[in-house]
Amino acid sequence: MPGRNLKSEKLKPAMTFLFNSDAARGQVFRDILARELPDLPFSMDAASVDPDAVRYIITWTVPPDLSRYRNLEVVFSIGAGVDQFQAAKIPDHLKIVRMIEDGIIRMMQEYVTLAVLALHRNWPTYILQKQSEFWNSLPPVQAADRRIGILGLGSLAQASFDRLKPFGFPLSGWSRSPREIEGVRCFHGESGLRTMLSETDILICLLPLTDDTRGFLNADIFRQLPQGASLVQVGRGQHLDYEALLSALDSGHLSGAVIDVTDPQPLPAGHPLWKHERIIITPYTASVTQPQTAAVAVANNIKRLRAGIDPIGLVDRQRGY
Repeated sequence: MPGRNLKSEKLKPAMTFLFNSDAARGQVFRDILARELPDLPFSMDAASVDPDAVRYIITWTVPPDLSRYRNLEVVFSIGAGVDQFQAAKIPDHLKIVRMIEDGIIRMMQEYVTLAVLALHRNWPTYILQKQSEFWNSLPPVQAADRRIGILGLGSLAQASFDRLKPFGFPLSGWSRSPREIEGVRCFHGESGLRTMLSETDILICLLPLTDDTRGFLNADIFRQLPQGASLVQVGRGQHLDYEALLSALDSGHLSGAVIDVTDPQPLPAGHPLWKHERIIITPYTASVTQPQTAAVAVANNIKRLRAGIDPIGLVDRQRGY
């Protein structure tokens, strides 16, 4: 046809998806994307792919040679968070998409429910009593009298509320901006935070990690919780001032904590958090990307992008999440 440059069309590189993570998960992604997007070339080998062909990358950290992908459009995080990306290293014109998939959501629901019930039913105390062969039953507290508060009201928090609702706990949550969630008292801003903390017996951290939330779980936050309150930390390790937590536990103001994320991570031998009798620690197991469901979520997001629709999990660079 007149006006068409056939030579340039033939030389135009294909639109390729580059998988930059472990090979086992990569094979799952390869198979599912081949089924969902058969026209999308897939590669797990950056050295063998034409960098100009790469339109999408999924990774945990930003490749140091990101600039070589001149036609890149989207950087997908293989995890639920994006703080590890250090977004300043990613050019502004690129979309950053965090992972929102059923496997991550289901596992977080399980963990939060387990942690809340463990604290609600005094398991840290009973574990300690077992070590001392001491039989002593504590007065039970009914769920209706145990107030649960979540910091951060994103998709994981909302899913966690769904699992906690049937138990009858009074539920509240806090975020920077106003939100509405059925069956949950929602607070925002500094005054809202103070109010929620004063009415929370088990505090759950599901905040994103930003400059504003680094060190958020500090002595001031703990002081505002009622006597005997407890903590579930499933956000990021850098949210927590562990010295402030230990002080609050040692003084008796807080009664226990369940911690899945630490700073540093892994938690080194001899760290004070290991030894405290009222802390339950798990090694970053609360929620892990499940490749089968994650691959489907990424495929659906690419379909949305092709249709001119924002992907689910698109990061607001101003907020950092």
